[in-house]
Amino acid sequence: MATLSVPKTEAAEPLASPVTQQPPINVSREDPICSSAVEKRNHEKENTELTDELRFKRGVDELTSQVDELERKLNEVSEFYATRKRHNEGKGTSDLKDKEKHGANSNSNNNTNSGGNNSGTKKPVDVPRPQGVCSKRMQELMRQFGTILRQISQHKWAWPFMEPVDVKGLGLHDYYEIIKKPMDLSTIRNQMEAKDDIGYRSVSDIYADARLVFTNAMTYNDERNDIHVMAKTLLAKLEEKWLLLWPKVVEEEKRLKEEESQALANMQIVHEVSMAKMASDVENELNELNSRLDELRERVVNKSRKWSTEEKRKLGAGLSTLSIEDLNKALEIIAQSNPDFQTAGEVVEFDMDAQSETTLWRLKFFVKEALEHQNKISANKDNGNLKPKEFCDALAKTARKRSKKLGSS
Repeated sequence: MATLSVPKTEAAEPLASPVTQQPPINVSREDPICSSAVEKRNHEKENTELTDELRFKRGVDELTSQVDELERKLNEVSEFYATRKRHNEGKGTSDLKDKEKHGANSNSNNNTNSGGNNSGTKKPVDVPRPQGVCSKRMQELMRQFGTILRQISQHKWAWPFMEPVDVKGLGLHDYYEIIKKPMDLSTIRNQMEAKDDIGYRSVSDIYADARLVFTNAMTYNDERNDIHVMAKTLLAKLEEKWLLLWPKVVEEEKRLKEEESQALANMQIVHEVSMAKMASDVENELNELNSRLDELRERVVNKSRKWSTEEKRKLGAGLSTLSIEDLNKALEIIAQSNPDFQTAGEVVEFDMDAQSETTLWRLKFFVKEALEHQNKISANKDNGNLKPKEFCDALAKTARKRSKKLGSS
């Protein structure tokens, strides 16, 4: 266990030699030259003190602003890396589930194939809608699908599907209960011609809405209803033409998806580089901030009064009462301003007079806070050790004394 040995501080030498008493100088109040000189010196002194105060305040304001900006950057960097960590952890869990699901599906397919049931052909499925601006090839595919829609619209049975269903006029009170997403050919045409974000971005989206026009009619109307028959016929023609265009659509949407994934990955890399640079800048700015704080602290200390011998003695006494943990922290404070100071060993000695004013003030505030914390813990422990019976006896004794005093009076 390390102990602290503080050499006894020698009596401080007088800061200045005794002032020899000079004969008084009589200055006439009416002397304008002397009066002006005194006022000028006083004015310069006041200006100097005011300038120092303003400079100090300005320095504190600048440091405060810099701390706020560093806090904002630090929060941004921390949030970025925390989000990336959550994403990576979630991705790992998702990949594991996908592998397990893939293994289960493989076993199921093997069992099905072994039974000889391998009939049926797969229908084309809708490709997920890619995000971003349409490419020229996608625009060309959309133009070709527009031609298909015009051909469907020119069919003699297309008239019921050209405009939105007149639900109120036809008295179809339950229409919206059955049909959740109404659609018609004119709405599709208008959305295809739209230039803003409400327009279609892929052919698959247009095909899905066109198919919805006819499946809605087939869902709401009975199979023997003419509208149902007309919708079924036009749907068959639509799917027939779609199958011819579908391979090109799949190829283009797959290419767009890969491009967008690569662009997203590139953006992620750029963002990571930016965050890494910001983290490095924050570290450099923190070091600069610490240097400016040290300079500001030195300025404050230089303006403060010098430590007396008695104050140093009291500080040494306070250091000797610290706990081992707090004592080690105090030694670290000393070592920060004195790199050659050795904190290792069972007995650590240092000269109180050799410490800078800044170190002494830092030690004083640290010792004060540490001792207050120790006293608080000690007080709580003493209160906790007081037994309930002893506490009750003390209350009863106090009550007896009070009643006895009242009775005697």
